[in-house]
Amino acid sequence: MAKKKQRFYAVWQGLRPGVYSDWDECRRQVQGVQGAQYKAFDSLAEAEQALRLPYSAFATQRPHSEAPRQRPAQSALYVDDNGLTAIRPGINNPPLLDALAVDAACSGNPGVMEYQGVYVATRTRVFHYRAERGTNNIGEFLAIVHGLSYMKKHGLNQIIYSDSANAMLWVRQKTCKSKLPLDSRTAELWDYVHRAENWLRQNRYTTEVRKWDTENWGEIPADFGRK
Repeated sequence: MAKKKQRFYAVWQGLRPGVYSDWDECRRQVQGVQGAQYKAFDSLAEAEQALRLPYSAFATQRPHSEAPRQRPAQSALYVDDNGLTAIRPGINNPPLLDALAVDAACSGNPGVMEYQGVYVATRTRVFHYRAERGTNNIGEFLAIVHGLSYMKKHGLNQIIYSDSANAMLWVRQKTCKSKLPLDSRTAELWDYVHRAENWLRQNRYTTEVRKWDTENWGEIPADFGRK
């Protein structure tokens, strides 16, 4: 009798996301979990590589037994006075794991600024940028635009979480309204900002940007942990 081929299982959303070499162990991570996200692969390397990517890249090949993707209850969402998507206070609605979270940090304001995009399910860094002089608000703005550009470039149908309502509003208005002075130390950053503004004005995108509910969910996964 031929020996059964070894399979490896990547779990994006379950009790404990990760790679498992045993189906029974994988099943324990996903059974009964609403919106469980997992897939079998022929090798450990394939499974580990897959877990570094968004689940949506493999969703078209979802196993027959897998539960549907988790979706937030629509009644929990509303559009606030600024036209931004938000979650109604008091609604116990967990964040989507198959999503991108963005955040910025600044050592002084202005000071050394950086931002990053992180895949929520695995906390894997997707992109990162650093400037020698900037502000936190500029970083939050650029992080969202970078995320929108990344989604469009790779054809991904995910949402973006940001914990900055101010940056979300700037993105909606397609203008960075920072008062950071333009000088020799900030010229390169301002050139980057203007390119981001032009991208917003010249491109159409369907990616939805939602406010991260810090009060109920804790710090956004892209947080730099410097508070």
